[in-house]
Amino acid sequence: MDTIAQMLTIIRNGSQARLEKVDMPSSNTRESLAKILSSSGFIRSFKVAKDSKQGVMRVYLKYDEAGNPAISNLAKVSTPGRRSYVHASEIPVIRSGTGSCIISTNKGMMTGHEAKKQNLGGEFICTVW
Repeated sequence: MDTIAQMLTIIRNGSQARLEKVDMPSSNTRESLAKILSSSGFIRSFKVAKDSKQGVMRVYLKYDEAGNPAISNLAKVSTPGRRSYVHASEIPVIRSGTGSCIISTNKGMMTGHEAKKQNLGGEFICTVW
């Protein structure tokens, strides 16, 4: 099971249904992805509640004044069956800079802009705008 794809689908479906928040099982990978989405302004915030098992992550979705979701597109690029890697010089600019790509580098997950600044390549996880 691809946990990142599952997380992106939960967030995408919640945004389309205009939900205030969505819940999903927590993991370190999902937490780092949520931190990036939060710092980039695509979600309001997130919380992790620890329980006896793996914990539950609650993501608070973000909307504009008209009620439109902050995330209009959230697409997974690298899949378990077909991994996609990019060099630092090949990191794409998404929607003329209004969107963001998320790269998993050896220094952790970061936006494409941060990875390009640090001259790091890695696995091209997803695009969001």
